[in-house]
Amino acid sequence: MTQSPPPLPDSFLARPIAHRALHDLAAGRPENSRAAIRAAIDAGYGIEIDLQLSKDAQAMVFHDYDLARLTGQSGAVQQRSATELGGINLTHGNEGIPTFAEVLNIVAGRVPLLVELKDQDGAMGPRTGPLEQATADALENYTGDVALMSFNPHSVAAFGALDTGHPVGLTTAAFRDDPDSLIPAATRRYLRDIPDFDRVGASFISHEASDLHSPAVARLKARGVPVLCWTIRSKKDEIEARKIADNITFEGYPA
Repeated sequence: MTQSPPPLPDSFLARPIAHRALHDLAAGRPENSRAAIRAAIDAGYGIEIDLQLSKDAQAMVFHDYDLARLTGQSGAVQQRSATELGGINLTHGNEGIPTFAEVLNIVAGRVPLLVELKDQDGAMGPRTGPLEQATADALENYTGDVALMSFNPHSVAAFGALDTGHPVGLTTAAFRDDPDSLIPAATRRYLRDIPDFDRVGASFISHEASDLHSPAVARLKARGVPVLCWTIRSKKDEIEARKIADNITFEGYPA
């Protein structure tokens, strides 16, 4: 008999989830920073963070593939070691890039943690493994509520094969036609229908808020699948999103 995947804990539906933690540049809290994470904990919000891989195969809490937008330096995250990345201050803050292990120590189970594994293949393909392994290693002794997700179904499947104790989900979107996208058009057409949900052992989705009326979302919701959404930036948009979504990922206003 096939074992059912771990369900998404109720804690992920109880309070809004701060997108890249409770960041606010004016307050000195860049996205995915320790300061933003501590602020979200103090406010009682769930936290969403992103993971990239360092040169020495450590999971780093950082959104982009390149350092330029979020720091005073440039170049790929994967070209720097965890120690080097830790010494690069985030713009508008006074802290370096944290490791996932550091963030787990800060959160310490006090709020739920929604973790997005950033696609390491570059085109949503099967070149996965090192980031998923580093993430599973960091989580080995963690006892708080954590759920993992990725746009790349191969990444979700790879993590699920390494760690059967944490719920996994798919980050999903409209995957609209875009001639500048690195994702092949055929892959985008395939992904927008969310066909891999059962294959990868997913128990939830986090869908693009402007596309919540998608038939693919409706099919999963009709099955009782929890639907999260990204990214809400106003109370008006939150009210609209909650007509379909079970919870929101938000930024820029007090949800």
